[in-house]
Amino acid sequence: MKPGEELTLRDWLAVGGGILGAFMAILDIQITNASLAEIGGAIGATPSEGSWISTGYLMAEIIVIPLTGWLARTFGLRRFLSINSMAFVGFSILCALSNSLPEMILWRAGQGITGGVLIPTAITIVRTRLPVDKQPMGVALFGMVATFAPAIGPTVGGWLTENWSWHYIFYLNIVPGIAAIAIQLYALDKEKPRLEELVGADWLGIAAMAIGFASLIFVLEEGQREDWFGSPVIVAASIASFVGIAVFLISELTADKPFINLRLFKNPSVGGSGILMAVFGATAFGSVYLIPAYLAQVQGYNAQQIGEVVMWSGIPQLFLLPVMPFLMKRVDARLLVGMGLILFAVSCFINVDMSPDTAMDQLLLPQLLRAAGQPLATIPLTQLSVVGLTRRDTADSAGITSVMRNLGASIGIAMLSTVVQIREQVHFSVIAEAMSQNSLKLQERLQGMAGMFAAKGVDLSTATQQGTAMLANQVRRSATVMAYADSFWILGVCICVSLLTLLILRKPSAGAAAMAADAH
Repeated sequence: MKPGEELTLRDWLAVGGGILGAFMAILDIQITNASLAEIGGAIGATPSEGSWISTGYLMAEIIVIPLTGWLARTFGLRRFLSINSMAFVGFSILCALSNSLPEMILWRAGQGITGGVLIPTAITIVRTRLPVDKQPMGVALFGMVATFAPAIGPTVGGWLTENWSWHYIFYLNIVPGIAAIAIQLYALDKEKPRLEELVGADWLGIAAMAIGFASLIFVLEEGQREDWFGSPVIVAASIASFVGIAVFLISELTADKPFINLRLFKNPSVGGSGILMAVFGATAFGSVYLIPAYLAQVQGYNAQQIGEVVMWSGIPQLFLLPVMPFLMKRVDARLLVGMGLILFAVSCFINVDMSPDTAMDQLLLPQLLRAAGQPLATIPLTQLSVVGLTRRDTADSAGITSVMRNLGASIGIAMLSTVVQIREQVHFSVIAEAMSQNSLKLQERLQGMAGMFAAKGVDLSTATQQGTAMLANQVRRSATVMAYADSFWILGVCICVSLLTLLILRKPSAGAAAMAADAH
C-alpha cells in the first residue's frame, strides 16, 4: 500500500480471501492422516499404498510453492489466485468421488498443485494491501492459520470420518472455497498479464526443481516403508533428488531471469527465518505425527479419540490471536520466537517421561504448552522473513519459507518414524536381556501368568503359551513407549540447538519496512 492511501474494507477482504485459501490448503495437508485406513479400505488400497494419499499431495505442493511468486507476476495475482482456488475446490470434490487409488492420487496431486499456490500468496497480499502499522495483524492472522490448521486437521478429519464418512473430509472445502473465490474476485485488483515473462524463463531450473523436490519428498515419505537404501527405487529417487536440487540451485544463482531469488538467503533474517521454519516444520508436524501414532499403537484409540487429544494443540491458539498483534508491536520479534521455541521444547521434554499409562490426561499439559509456543514462534518469524523486502522479494521469501517448512515437516516425520522403529527394537532387546539374566524372577512371572489363564479352565500347555505371549506383549508395549519418549527427547534437543539461529536474525527497522513495503 502506498503512503497516504486510506485502508478500506476491500483491503481487509483481500487479506481475508487470501488467508481463507491458505487455511484450506494447510488444513488438507493433515486432514486425511487420521482416516487413511478408512479411505484406503473404501478404494481398495493397502496401508502402504494408502500412504500415497498424503505423499501425492506433498510432492505436488512443494513443486508449485517456489513457482508461485513468478506465476502470480506473469498471469496477474487476481486471475492466478482465483483460478487456483476454483481448481482446488474442484479437485476436492473429485477426491470425494474417487473409487480407486490411482484416481485418488491424481486428484490429491491436483489439490497439492493448486493448494501450494494459496499458501505463499496469502502473505504476499498481507504485505501489499496493508500499511506497515496494520501488517502485524495480517501476519498474525496468517501465522495463526499456519499453526492452527495442521493442529486441528486430524481432529476434524477423524470426527467427520467417525460421524459422517471420509468423503466429507473433501466436501468440507466447498463452502469456504466458494467464499474465498468470491472475496478474491471482488477485493483483488485486476492486473494485466505479463506473458513475456514466459519467454526466456529458466525452464531448466524449473524442471530440475520439480524433479529434485518431488524425488526428495518421495524418499522422505516412502523411505521407511521401502526399507530405505535397501530399495533400488529409493536409491534412484535419492540420486534424482540430489542431481535435481543441485542443478536447480546452480541454475537459479546463474540465470539471467531466475524464477525465484535464492540470493535472499544472504539476508540474515530471510536465511535465519528459513532455518527456523524448517525446524518448526519438523517439530510441529513431527509432534502431530507422534501423538496420533502413539495413541493408536499403544492406547488403541480410534480416529475421533485421537482427534480429541490433538485438538488441545489447536483450539487454545484461537485465544492468542487478539494478543499477538499487541505483543508484536511492543516486544522484539526475536524474543517472541525464542519464547515460543522454549515452550515447545519444554512440552517435548515433558513427554520424555511417558509410560504405558500415558493417555489423554497426561498429554494435556504438553499439548497446551505447544498450543502457546507455536504462534509465539511462527507468527513473529513470518514477519521477520519478509520485513524490509520489495513486493517481488516478499513473494519469493514467502515461497522459500513455505518450502523450508514443508521440507522440515517431511524430514522430521521420516526421521521420527525411523527413530521409533529402531529405538523400539533396541529397548526390546535390552529389556529381554535383562529379564533373561534374572531368569528366576522371569520364571515366577511366567508361572503366575500361566496360573491366571489356567484358573479360567485352560489346559497347562495353552496357559503357558498365553502367559508367555502376554509377557512378550507387555515388553513390546514398554519398548514402544520408550521409543516414543526418545523421539520427543530428540525434538526437544533440536529445538534448543536451533535457538542459536536467533543470533543472526536482525531486529526489523520500521522505517526500512515502510519503504520496502511500497517498493515494486
